[in-house]
Amino acid sequence: MDYNKIPKNTITRDTKYLAEPTGNLYETVVLLSKRANQISLAEKKEIARKLEDVKNERDTMEETFENKEQIEISKYYERQPKPDLVAIAEFEAGELSYRKAHQEGE
Repeated sequence: MDYNKIPKNTITRDTKYLAEPTGNLYETVVLLSKRANQISLAEKKEIARKLEDVKNERDTMEETFENKEQIEISKYYERQPKPDLVAIAEFEAGELSYRKAHQEGE
């Protein structure tokens, strides 16, 4: 998914159209929240790994707050769209696959 095409702030969406693929608004909300959590966890792991790479064992508290590389990494992730907006964009584009745990009649 191209992050440049995702809006950086929340926009109003018609829930009727958002619920069409699943047939139920609540199922859509659960699906989107689970996907947003997956995205959030992946981003947290990625930023922790990158910050660990630039961390110096001899850093004092003052040097840690002034580390330019850490600040740039943090600013980059702050500019990225929020995980819930990414999940909604993926859902609207049809990029999410989902299934129910048990279908009736099976």
